[in-house]
Amino acid sequence: MTFYLLKVISLLGGLALFLFGMDVMGKALERLAGGRLQTVLAKMSSNVFKGFFLGMAVTAIIQSSSATTVMVVGFVNSGIMTLRQAIGVIMGSNVGTTVTAWILSLTALEGDSFIVQLFKPSTLAPLLGTIGISFHMFSKSKVKQNVGSILLGFMALMTGMSLMSDAMEFLKTEAWFAKLMVSFSNPFLGILAGAVLTGIIQSSSASVGILQSLCSTGAVTFGTALPVILGQNIGTCVTAMISTVGANRNARRTGLVHLYFNLVGVAIFVIVFYGIGAIIPWEFLDNKAGAMDIALVHTGFNIAATLILLPANRLLEKLAYLTIPAEPVHQKPILLDELLLATPAVAIQRAHEIAGRMAKMADEALGLAMGLRKNFDPKVYEQILKLEDETDEYEDAIGNYLMKLTGTRLSTRDNRMLNVLLYTISDIERIADYAVQISRAAQEVHEKKVSFSEFAQQELDVIEAAVKDTMSLTASAFSTNNLETAALVEPQDQVIAALVKKIKSNHIRRLREGLCTVEYGITLEDLLNSYSRCAAHCSNVAVEMMQASEGRLESHEYLEALKSGSLEESARYTEHYNNYRSRFSIPEQK
Repeated sequence: MTFYLLKVISLLGGLALFLFGMDVMGKALERLAGGRLQTVLAKMSSNVFKGFFLGMAVTAIIQSSSATTVMVVGFVNSGIMTLRQAIGVIMGSNVGTTVTAWILSLTALEGDSFIVQLFKPSTLAPLLGTIGISFHMFSKSKVKQNVGSILLGFMALMTGMSLMSDAMEFLKTEAWFAKLMVSFSNPFLGILAGAVLTGIIQSSSASVGILQSLCSTGAVTFGTALPVILGQNIGTCVTAMISTVGANRNARRTGLVHLYFNLVGVAIFVIVFYGIGAIIPWEFLDNKAGAMDIALVHTGFNIAATLILLPANRLLEKLAYLTIPAEPVHQKPILLDELLLATPAVAIQRAHEIAGRMAKMADEALGLAMGLRKNFDPKVYEQILKLEDETDEYEDAIGNYLMKLTGTRLSTRDNRMLNVLLYTISDIERIADYAVQISRAAQEVHEKKVSFSEFAQQELDVIEAAVKDTMSLTASAFSTNNLETAALVEPQDQVIAALVKKIKSNHIRRLREGLCTVEYGITLEDLLNSYSRCAAHCSNVAVEMMQASEGRLESHEYLEALKSGSLEESARYTEHYNNYRSRFSIPEQK
């Protein structure tokens, strides 16, 4: 009894190490890829065939079809991807996940040559672990640290695989185990066993690894392995189905497509393969299977299922729609889906996209507000109020979402983007607030019939053009994370500050000469203050982007250094400033 207990403990320890290694590898690979995962999946899956190859590539990289599928469910739930785009990616993920089985099949390498011995897990795992720990502990580069984590994860995975194989070695001589394995040659029992095991540990790669470990006992035949592998493909759908709980209809349909793809693929295989076998028995089914044979069968089935069902992807889509009919009431897409938090790099990329959309809304609100000064329209005023309300909602949603990511391990790039977003979304929201203030000043001008002199009109036209240009530059730079465009914003803010000062000076002179009224001066003060603050908030956003890009100075220190000429960018700053001064200039009043 003690012997069996020790073997079970060893088996569970090996499985734990195996799963830990997969988790470490996957997360480190995600950090290395960063938000590019979303860009690749969402923007390059324009048709089902592209989606297939992308899903295969991404899954092969992050070593988890479940992670890819959950990501896709989140994209569909957020409105980033359509259900049709998701189908190809899901099919590709099923093929991509077979890479793990080929890596694990290295345990079956035999031979005395140096190359063969080098690639055996007993040699390769310690070697990669040594390199990995060196990168992880002694390198300051985040990229090398992530590479080190990947190598350490690989070492843990291979060591866990070896532990499981060693723990199950004694089963070679156990009669009860041989009978158990023979029972799995019954297709239905084997499929059920594979599905249940994979559903419990929520990883088809891990369950395939366990099956490969069992090959060391010599009790695993092709007849046993085939139905278990079929069941593993069904069991891997559990994670995706769980992720759709509480999601919108399209996201739930995405989870169903994943399930239907595997169910239909298994059904076709069972009917054709075992149907032929009933007429002409497959003699190879009694042959013993090795780790490489398991990898070959796993890959072969998934490729065959894809070749059959990829051209019929629209039928799977229709089946999903039949299961979950169209909703009677339009559902508003979720801006920031919590499903994406499972892949922090993707979640940050999505938050940046939404924040970019928020910046464009503030830009639109500001442009509309300035137009009201000359031609006040109540409908446009209401539109500005609505845009301001939406920016408030976006700020709350983005802020809350980002706070859930602050404790996660991120790449340097993603961590900087997280900081930029946290620091800048309030600035963007404040610009929308000032757009409302500008529109209220325009409403007051309209209702009180305040008239501006021709020269005053010219002054306001110049500063409004400068503020509009500054806001457009900021929204564009922020949405695309373009640092070159961001560098144009701060010198323009300084030009606007000079324009405000000059306009106020001109107003005081006109007031003394009796060419202007105090009432106009109050309205002018409100407008200039709003323009100045909008430009200042644009500067805050741009400066935060630039100084965070290299993780150097705080914003205030960066600005001081920039203006003093002590930074490399100072010369460009001066050049841009002089260009803007000549472009946005107020003629002298005669």
